[in-house]
Amino acid sequence: MKIAVFVSGGGTNLQAIIDNIKSGFLSGVEISLVVASNSDAYALTRAKENNIPSCVLSIKDFPGRDEWDQAVVDTVRKSGAELIVLAGYLSLLGSRTVTEYSNRIINIHPALIPSFCGPGMYGIRPHKAVLARGVKVSGATVHFVNENYDEGPIILQKAVDVLPSDTPESLQKRIMSECEQVILPKAIRLIADGKVSIENNIAVVKE
Repeated sequence: MKIAVFVSGGGTNLQAIIDNIKSGFLSGVEISLVVASNSDAYALTRAKENNIPSCVLSIKDFPGRDEWDQAVVDTVRKSGAELIVLAGYLSLLGSRTVTEYSNRIINIHPALIPSFCGPGMYGIRPHKAVLARGVKVSGATVHFVNENYDEGPIILQKAVDVLPSDTPESLQKRIMSECEQVILPKAIRLIADGKVSIENNIAVVKE
C-alpha cells in the first residue's frame, strides 16, 4: 500500500513510519510522497535522506484555497498513494481532498479526543491545556479526517499518566515516544491489512 505523509515540522512521526517500514512491521507499505506545508520543515530532510519523493504545497503559494486544494488532490493522485497520513500536519485540508480521499485520510492528535482538540489545539498547546486543567491521564489519538478539526472516527488511542513533575515539554516528549509513534504505525498496519471499517461514523477495528 502506498501512502502520502503530510508534515509541517520536525517529522518525528514520519521517522517512526520510516523506521517501521525498515523493520518489517509495515511490510508492503511504501511512502510514495512526503508533502510539507512549508519549506522549513525538517521532515523534508528526513525524506531526502531516505530517498522519498517530497514537495512543498503551501497555501500561501496559490491564488486561493481552492487552487491549493486542487493541487493537493492532483499531487497525491500522481503519487499513487492510497492513504494520506497527517503526521504533525497543521493545515486543515480542503473539501476536494477530503472528498476525493474519504475514509482514506488519518491524523495523529496529541491528546485523547474528544478532550483537548479542535481549532488551535496543536503542537505544545494541548499539553499546556492538559496541565492547566489538572487531568491525570493524557495520550494520543489516531482518527480518520473529515472537514472539521479532530472530528472524524477514532481508530486507536493510547494513554499515559500525567506526572506531578511534568512540564508541557516533558509530557509532549513522552506522548510522542510512547503513544504517537506506537499507534500511528499500528493504525497504518491495520488499514493496510483491511482491518478497519466505518459503521455509523464509528471506526471498527478487527485486530
